[in-house]
Amino acid sequence: MDYTTLDDAGVFLHGKGEALIQTADFFAPMVDDPYDFGQIAAANAVSDVYAMGGEPLTALALLCFPEERLPAEAVREILRGGQDKMTEAGVSILGGHSVRDPELKFGYSVTGVVQRRRLLTNAAARAGDRLLLTKPLGTGILATALKHGRLEPRLTARMTRQMAGLNRRAAEVAVEFGARAATDVTGFGLLGHASQMADASGVSMRLTPSKSWFLPRVLELATAGELAAGLKKNRDFFRARVEEGAAVEAVRLALYDPQTSGGLLLSVPKRRYSGLMAALKRRRVWVAEVGEVVRRCEHAIELI
Repeated sequence: MDYTTLDDAGVFLHGKGEALIQTADFFAPMVDDPYDFGQIAAANAVSDVYAMGGEPLTALALLCFPEERLPAEAVREILRGGQDKMTEAGVSILGGHSVRDPELKFGYSVTGVVQRRRLLTNAAARAGDRLLLTKPLGTGILATALKHGRLEPRLTARMTRQMAGLNRRAAEVAVEFGARAATDVTGFGLLGHASQMADASGVSMRLTPSKSWFLPRVLELATAGELAAGLKKNRDFFRARVEEGAAVEAVRLALYDPQTSGGLLLSVPKRRYSGLMAALKRRRVWVAEVGEVVRRCEHAIELI
């Protein structure tokens, strides 16, 4: 796999028509409940395999923990949450590694498998494709509000459920119904990951922002300044590649919001769009059409 495309995972070709997918991801908690944190970390780690059309098979747990400040029960709950989510994904945890560290971090190294003909990359989008997103945006903004005590329990629960949700159904539909390219929307936000897909594919993307793309209160909180540090870094880094157009400032900001265990961004040939969209809805996958792929322009992304 060409590392210059910044694809979601590494791919090692072997055997007849098969390939291994390898990825690793771990991070500090964004929710208070240890069990929920373990589930989110596991869902996030396997997402890179799904984003490439693969099936995750095995995982190794990666844990950094402050031994003197973190109760043993909290560690057990983190590991239990991760185990339950990996079991849901059909992944076998073969072991792992832990180290003492001043800051708690948790995640997994994951190995998956894919048939080469079913492999999805971020470098195959073509002009005329439709763009679909399979989870609403705004988890970074909501998690920041939670940290500051400004997020109500109902919305905290919804954010947690979304981050703990697997991208498996979305990936299965994408492969079965002929998506051309894919990436998962995580730390670089929608505009960052879309820019990488556009650059890797040699195209541009026209996005038509809508309030319906975001979780409740995200735009309100963005206006109030509840912005993760990663959002500002994303905007500084990717802004030169984006023509921000006439979108209101809260929407512009939220499109750079770093996501944890975000959805898939799919580039779908126009002739396959209706069937794929219908299949996602049958599988009860949240989905929004977010724009289209066009020939390469001055900017990788145009907001219209």
